Amino acid sequence: MIQENINNLISLWQVAGNSVNSYFENENFNYAVIENSDWPNRIWFDHDVDNKSLNAAKEFLSKQSKNLTVPYWDIYDSYSDELFESYGFKIKFKQIGMSMKLKNKFDFKKRLTIELVSNEKEAQLWENIYPEAFGYRISKEILLNTQNKIDYYLASINDEPIGTAIVYNTGNVSGIHGVGVIPSARRQGFAEEIMKHVLNESIN
Repeated sequence: MIQENINNLISLWQVAGNSVNSYFENENFNYAVIENSDWPNRIWFDHDVDNKSLNAAKEFLSKQSKNLTVPYWDIYDSYSDELFESYGFKIKFKQIGMSMKLKNKFDFKKRLTIELVSNEKEAQLWENIYPEAFGYRISKEILLNTQNKIDYYLASINDEPIGTAIVYNTGNVSGIHGVGVIPSARRQGFAEEIMKHVLNESIN
């Protein structure tokens, strides 16, 4: 289950990068760097790190004009954190991956209009509010180039966009990302409403 969810996340970055010809692989790491977007802009490893791969990654990062995130999953029972530190890497943030088996649909208040992004106008609205919720930008070009593979949801109340969500399906896994609302709409249960909506769509 852990590996399937990791694969879902990596595949999401690959699809986003490929959509603008900005995904690359080499023997040491893979990366997606998009100039007019803050995301995915990551390099990652499809194996446990070693001196060779970390040295290559550090050299690559030293030549980049953008700040890139280096995600790592501690699933190998190795002392990789010490190896990262020896190459000057520091933890920027930690995230906990959550999963659940989807069975019965969720009941919730339906105060929001939640729709899939399907055109340039909606993609622009989505791009505009996403940074308010998360502090970084995903360009509308990515949305428009990947909407046949990735579901982008725009949530509105009284025709005013207030929230977003991303759903990406691989096999039997629905990866749910980017569920958030703008600051002025928080503490009203809207994020929960968006989450339950996309969970129900994942069941479908």
